Amino acid sequence: MKFRYTPKKKPGLSPQPRKAVFNSEKERIAWFKQKLRAFDVFKSTKLPSKFAERTRKFFDNTCEIQFFMTWISPVRFFRRREILALESVFKAHPHGCLMILSGTMDSIHGNRILKPLQDLGFRVVAVKPDLSFLLKNTPAEAWFREMKKGIKDPGEIPLAQNLSNLLRLVVLYKYGGVYLDTDFIVLKKFSGLRNTIGAQSMDRVTGKWTRLNNAVLIFDKNHTLLFNFIEEFSLTFNGNRWGHNGPYMVSRVVKKVRRRPLYNFTVLPPMAFYPVDWTRIGAFFQKPVDRAMSRWVSSKLLQLSRETYGIHLWNRQSSKLRIGEGSIIGKLISDHCVLCEDMYSV
Repeated sequence: MKFRYTPKKKPGLSPQPRKAVFNSEKERIAWFKQKLRAFDVFKSTKLPSKFAERTRKFFDNTCEIQFFMTWISPVRFFRRREILALESVFKAHPHGCLMILSGTMDSIHGNRILKPLQDLGFRVVAVKPDLSFLLKNTPAEAWFREMKKGIKDPGEIPLAQNLSNLLRLVVLYKYGGVYLDTDFIVLKKFSGLRNTIGAQSMDRVTGKWTRLNNAVLIFDKNHTLLFNFIEEFSLTFNGNRWGHNGPYMVSRVVKKVRRRPLYNFTVLPPMAFYPVDWTRIGAFFQKPVDRAMSRWVSSKLLQLSRETYGIHLWNRQSSKLRIGEGSIIGKLISDHCVLCEDMYSV
């Protein structure tokens, strides 16, 4: 049984230890317990202890809407594409406030990255999260306590990835607002959206959704569905299956509660947040090569302008793709950027 992590040198939400191979779950848990001190997320430092105060001061009555993102990678990987995602938030919501929950971005280097947007008057900041504070009095508090003791199996998937899945839930539960992945381009204002989650796919015959996604979450503070998400994460945690604690988890919970009264939430169709599937995202980056493709690009852009709040770029599949001139993504970014620098070098 293999346990893979991508190495990183700077502290963040969680470390990425060297690759290790285990013959059993018991062996992996023993290794995890030995390595607990190396996990940055379990350390007690001055910055996380000030999380509540910094958050309270940042979000005030001048914020049109509260946005959250998480960043679990080294700060050097926060590049132009991620900046474009931030720009799109403020293009649509110039009076919004965006907090990036990240240990690596809450640094001199991270502040330098955000400064061009701050200099334009936009409210954006990176803050190292305090998981103990955020998880207090939630169903995940006991799960986190057991993880800190090294008695739970973290699984083969990097723990930081699953902590990001949890972090977005608890920060919305504590504060309310909008969570966005850093590979999501906002196309229009989110005003009017409350307690909303988006479908990633639908059954063409029945018209019912088949899978939800957690790249965009819009919820009021203390919403019951968020509580259920956190509870499901804690009770069914599996660190060996990709998506089990993320997109698949929100799908499982919503299937259970969708017919129950008093939950008060909306599931939007794929065109709202996921207008293109991850298997087809490449076409959105391509430069039109003939009239037929140019007409398709124009038609798709018109459809997006009418039906779509934003587009998920599926960075796992598209991170190495260049933005072709005249492509759908190129035109969307051109229309929704603020700094608008080096768009085609992303």
